[in-house]
Amino acid sequence: MKKVLVKFSALVLFAGTVLVSCSDDDNNNNTQQQQTIAQIASGNPNFSTLVAALNRTGLTNTLNGSGQFTVFAPTNDAFQTFFNSLGQNQNVNTVDINVLRNTLLNHVIATEIPSSAIPASTYVNTLSPISTANNAPTISMFVQKSGSTVTLNGGVDSKGAVVTTADLDASNGVIHVVNRVIQIPTIVDHVIDNPSFDTLQAVVTSTSGAFGDQSAVLTALNGITAAAPATLFAPNNQAFTDATTGTGFAVGATAAQVTKVLQYHVTTAGNVRSNQLQNNQSIPTITSPVQNLTAILGGGNVDIRDSANNLARVFQADIQASNGVIHGVNRVLRPQL
Repeated sequence: MKKVLVKFSALVLFAGTVLVSCSDDDNNNNTQQQQTIAQIASGNPNFSTLVAALNRTGLTNTLNGSGQFTVFAPTNDAFQTFFNSLGQNQNVNTVDINVLRNTLLNHVIATEIPSSAIPASTYVNTLSPISTANNAPTISMFVQKSGSTVTLNGGVDSKGAVVTTADLDASNGVIHVVNRVIQIPTIVDHVIDNPSFDTLQAVVTSTSGAFGDQSAVLTALNGITAAAPATLFAPNNQAFTDATTGTGFAVGATAAQVTKVLQYHVTTAGNVRSNQLQNNQSIPTITSPVQNLTAILGGGNVDIRDSANNLARVFQADIQASNGVIHGVNRVLRPQL
């Protein structure tokens, strides 16, 4: 009987040990938490410069907290290339802190976007504000996807980047590793980066041929500053085809007339976003003498009426740049030539 009791006690002890061990394993599994974006970056030596930049600018807590973010994370080599472009002796500790902070925010989207959800092309809003004003608009990013390749703001041939490793999942979003620091785009940069505006780019950069020398217009666009921003109504490629072929109004236009057409798409009335436009609002352009456009609102659409009473539909509103905003339109606006 004593032997039976001893064996029974040993069996109970063994069973209890197993149950406790299993319970501990379950507790460990339940309490193990997924890392945040900031924690993943801190644990990867390829992101040491990114971590230092986040710490210096006070953004670590943002990417370590609640919410859902998409972070396009430059590697150390990408940051070094960026610092080299700024001049000698520039590094994460010496670059202007405001430039560094706004540049970092230009890599962050306030929602989680896995690579599988990225369409062929789209614009997204970053967290980088155009000014220090409350509720200031934020910089737009142009995202393209071809196969599994994701390109941002035109890629390395422009001022953008390419995703090299996608979908590092975090508890508060996702990280996509990129091979360059994504610089904050100007109006001209956004035109260059979007293939839908290739013809506009070709016309503005023309120095001879069918469109003549338009270098003065390009100089004017490049001279637009954040302190005195402008708004560009940008015709897409099909709009230029319609205007310059067949019975299009710009067929046979002289260089001077092309200049006036281009100027008629720019207003220095400020950074005029679509929600600031009012129905029948007059919009002065930079033609000389000044010619006006008219905003026509209705049915949830924004149209721009030109001097010939033609309406151009805004198909892509509020492409935000550092020095102004672009609204894509489906017709070349016709001034009085």
